[in-house]
Amino acid sequence: MSGDVVNLRMARKHRDRATKEATAERNRFEHGRSKSERDLARAKNNKAARDHDASRREPDKPNR
Repeated sequence: MSGDVVNLRMARKHRDRATKEATAERNRFEHGRSKSERDLARAKNNKAARDHDASRREPDKPNR
């Protein structure tokens, strides 16, 4: 029953570093773009939403 010895302090540090790196990667993606890139992405998302709504088979019925 001999297993690997795990240093809990080091394991916790590795886990925390991985979490911080994931957060940093997300922030780099979100905030690391120029204004023109953000505007282009926003325009593409809006167009995709409009195209999706335009291809509905039935119009929305008002709730009574």
